[in-house]
Amino acid sequence: MHIFANPARFLSIARPLTPWLGWAGAAMIAVSLVAGLFLTPPDYLQGESVRIMYVHVPAAWLGMAGWSGIAVSSLMQLIWRHPLASVAARAIAVPGALFAAICLITGSLWGRPTWGTYWEWDGRLTSMLVLFFLYLAYIALSSAGAERGSNDRISAIFGVVGAVNIPVIHYSVEWWRTLHQGQSIGLGGSKIDPSLLWPLLLSTLGFSLLFGAIVLMRMRALLAQAKVEARLKRIATE
Repeated sequence: MHIFANPARFLSIARPLTPWLGWAGAAMIAVSLVAGLFLTPPDYLQGESVRIMYVHVPAAWLGMAGWSGIAVSSLMQLIWRHPLASVAARAIAVPGALFAAICLITGSLWGRPTWGTYWEWDGRLTSMLVLFFLYLAYIALSSAGAERGSNDRISAIFGVVGAVNIPVIHYSVEWWRTLHQGQSIGLGGSKIDPSLLWPLLLSTLGFSLLFGAIVLMRMRALLAQAKVEARLKRIATE
């Protein structure tokens, strides 16, 4: 990863890659949502409410994947002192928090017709809510570190420690009795009918590509901001 330590080298790749990821992701999302909302049959148990999964499942995946990215970036910052590691973690935090919030909102809307309630303090929902608050805390810590102009180790340590919640979210449906359904897609196959599965996989891939585009745009913006601030400091000292 140190090959991308040079911001100029990173930007030379990120600039052309961002629109490709963004437009490809948007196209996949459009196709998957049209198919999922209008073309696929309703579920035999959940009826039309099952269509929420085409947004809910990708949002849940990206909420967890986002924090995993923060943890990896934080480790690179703490161990290898990678120059772009903290920038990557800060860039991931906001879209990660957004998708965690979308997961909670869509899950609540899905829970009302299936469980009879918008919210239940079970393992999966509670641990996902904890993840959302972890995102908010990380954003506050990293923003405070950026204002001090320091390579903040506190937010990096927090990013690593907060990753403990990821396996809790994943295995919560196995560790505790819960209203939330168990894992439907795994290495052994899928419990979802193929007619419902392919739009879900396409939607997940599309949202993932869009997430990547957003992260690259935010990294480019943070690097540009740092460059402007450094130039202003040089001018002020001349």
